[in-house]
Amino acid sequence: MPEKYDKDKRKSQPFVKIMEQDPYLTEIKNRLAEREEQYLGAWAAKSREAIRRRPELLEGHRPAFAVDTDRIMHSRAYTRYIDKTQVFYMVRNDHITHRVLHVQLVSKIARTIGRVLSLNEDLIEAIALGHDIGHPPFGHDGEKMLDRLCREHGLPSFQHNLQSVRFLEHIERKGRGVNLSLQTLDGILCHDGEVHDRSLCPVRSVSFADFDEKMGQKAVDPSFALVPMTLEGCVVRFADTISYIGRDIEDAIELGLISRSDIPQQCRTALGETNGTIVHNLVTDLLKNSGEDAISFSPEISEALSKLKNFNYERIYLNPVIKKDVKKIEACYQALFSSYIEEMHAPKGRSTLFSEFFNKMEPEYADHTEPAIVVCDFLAGMTDDYFSKQAELLGCAIPQKQ
Repeated sequence: MPEKYDKDKRKSQPFVKIMEQDPYLTEIKNRLAEREEQYLGAWAAKSREAIRRRPELLEGHRPAFAVDTDRIMHSRAYTRYIDKTQVFYMVRNDHITHRVLHVQLVSKIARTIGRVLSLNEDLIEAIALGHDIGHPPFGHDGEKMLDRLCREHGLPSFQHNLQSVRFLEHIERKGRGVNLSLQTLDGILCHDGEVHDRSLCPVRSVSFADFDEKMGQKAVDPSFALVPMTLEGCVVRFADTISYIGRDIEDAIELGLISRSDIPQQCRTALGETNGTIVHNLVTDLLKNSGEDAISFSPEISEALSKLKNFNYERIYLNPVIKKDVKKIEACYQALFSSYIEEMHAPKGRSTLFSEFFNKMEPEYADHTEPAIVVCDFLAGMTDDYFSKQAELLGCAIPQKQ
């Protein structure tokens, strides 16, 4: 979480060097822009509308939101998705969903919806692939633990969507960030698929000042309702839910936590009882009920989806069988946070906090980031396995895969 959301001392500096335009690449970009004007709907986000905090002078042949996708995929944080928990952690089963698969499923489902609704698939892909980059080790349980530690040290609430923006704006490239567009960052910030909405209409913003204000309000008040500024962001938010709701049921059945017959009858009738059927029915309903400037479910399907979410929470996410290692993980979080804070206040430079993170950042990050935020950034960026190894070095009892 940034110390201040309304300032960026680097915003007046161009992000890339001035280079001579290649006429061939310019022609390709112009052709793609013309195709957008022809095929995208009236309410779709156009690449020419992309706004960056630091103006860029050359992007080659790629449309602006395609550039965002590439920057996210080539970020160090994206690479770490490979060992980040989705729901089930410390499980010896290669068929259980990890976060890297989840974001790919969100991207696929959202782009399918966007294609039918004539929306910008490049923007959809960028938002979808970047939306969970800020998740700490061990999924939502880890998020709650890190949030508690942040509050104890006088920081705002830790929320993974805020941290996703922070990684991409303030941590990547040694603190310089990857300079994504406002539209992409806003979609990442507002993606929360756990909030239940029947319908979403974008609240269109025009500046980074609006975005920074939203960031600040959400940091102070986690209950503050966020709405994406684009239809593409609204689509990703719904696709987030569509991608996990049935997939988590399949994982839970694979692990023997529930049986298919446990799914409430109303949900089985309206949505189906397999992931494929649930995804198909939710996407179909969304396409039938979305209008010009709104993404919507029908009342009947929305009600069934809400009931299915409640079922997942009661029978899967809060199931004590998958919570048996929570105390160990919480103790590891506490030990690592305390150890790193101590090092930051009395620097010895021997821990991995310094060698793998702090010493690699540019001076501006080191000079303007308070110790507790540095520790939060480092912990939030860890993979599950790296976190466990660092905790073991401190003598913590770490959970073992079952």
